[in-house]
Amino acid sequence: MAELALDPLVVGVVCAMAVATYATKAGGLWLLDGVELSPRTRAGLEAVPGAIVVSILGPELVAAGPAEWGAGGVAVLVAWRTDSLALALVAGVGAVLALRGLF
Repeated sequence: MAELALDPLVVGVVCAMAVATYATKAGGLWLLDGVELSPRTRAGLEAVPGAIVVSILGPELVAAGPAEWGAGGVAVLVAWRTDSLALALVAGVGAVLALRGLF
């Protein structure tokens, strides 16, 4: 069985980025709570966290192998079904660990 090589620093950075992204979104919405936003502006603000994660992980996925592509698919499926970025990240990390054991 192949050894899983998962750098704790990378996992920590990804988790920290997820927390920072959520805090930024929650803080921004809290600050703008008293301001009337148009539906278009609100939709744009709600899309920002996902766009940040994709812009960070996208280039890594391009150079990745089948385990990472499979985990990316799991993350996309979980995000689509649950509408939860945090749950999708957790599922993606779990899937890449499991799939690296297979490949």
